[in-house]
Amino acid sequence: MSDDGKDAGLVAMISSILGGHKRTEAASPPPLADFMPAAPASEPASVVPEIPEAESPKLQDPSDAAAAPKPLAPASQPLTPDGKRLLPAEAIAELVLGELRKLEDFPASGVSVTVYGYRNWNAMLTFAPFSTNFQNATRFRQALPDLVFKLRRFVELEI
Repeated sequence: MSDDGKDAGLVAMISSILGGHKRTEAASPPPLADFMPAAPASEPASVVPEIPEAESPKLQDPSDAAAAPKPLAPASQPLTPDGKRLLPAEAIAELVLGELRKLEDFPASGVSVTVYGYRNWNAMLTFAPFSTNFQNATRFRQALPDLVFKLRRFVELEI
């Protein structure tokens, strides 16, 4: 057998193990809702939304339910010349995690978001054992690049 025949057979075997080009629509991530509310025409496009608290609404007192959520970053947070808010990696990770929690079947615990990079920062999801199943973890990881792309328009990583 020639080397080309061996290579083609090896590629076919690896493709069959990894699933090849067989992708189902069920494995595709659901479309993410835009996290930015529609701004009135009088507001500039560079307005950055408040960052929600990481606390669960179940743990808050009923008297605090009417209060608006406090931002993680102060309102005087510096902005880039592009109008993006400068945030530390921890604050961006909380933003990403908060948006991912809106997805169906997202685990309440056992998920870690790591933000890395500089100008083109990125995020990585890691799951604790038994926090979710493989299909859901794959679905959440596939939804992450879309979310990061949207957040990069409004948030820059602070060094």
